[in-house]
Amino acid sequence: MTLDTVLAGLLVVVGLVGVLVPVIPGLVLVVAGVAVWAVPRNDVVGWTVLGVAVAVVALGTVAKYLLPGARMRAAGVPGRTLVAGGVLGVVGFFVVPVVGLVLGFVAGVYLVELSRLGRAGAWPSTRTALAAVGWSILIELAAGLLATAVWVGALVLG
Repeated sequence: MTLDTVLAGLLVVVGLVGVLVPVIPGLVLVVAGVAVWAVPRNDVVGWTVLGVAVAVVALGTVAKYLLPGARMRAAGVPGRTLVAGGVLGVVGFFVVPVVGLVLGFVAGVYLVELSRLGRAGAWPSTRTALAAVGWSILIELAAGLLATAVWVGALVLG
């Protein structure tokens, strides 16, 4: 096993963890790890694996934003609610590291929906937003795992 392969593996693992820990750019690190392995090889296998990994990550990134957003629009949750959740999530991240991101997001969504719909409608909208975020993370994780599987497949077969 070469140093490039070990470094690539570390980047891929950190990238997969980064999908779950919002501070780390997960999919970017997965692609970077595959590139660290593929570029020095400079052969058809390396470039093909890198191309497939980039395509999988690109499709996953598009799906990560389109699918949950469509579900939220269908449920009637406006975009400004998500913006408020995101802003309070960032603030929460600095107030209570890592966990504050989730707490701030939930609080932001709930407060905006509370002012928009009242007490009865705020929690269902918040649940819908949380489900959308969960789906977004799952889609991103699936894309990262699929790109990793392509790379591992090339390692095993090549």
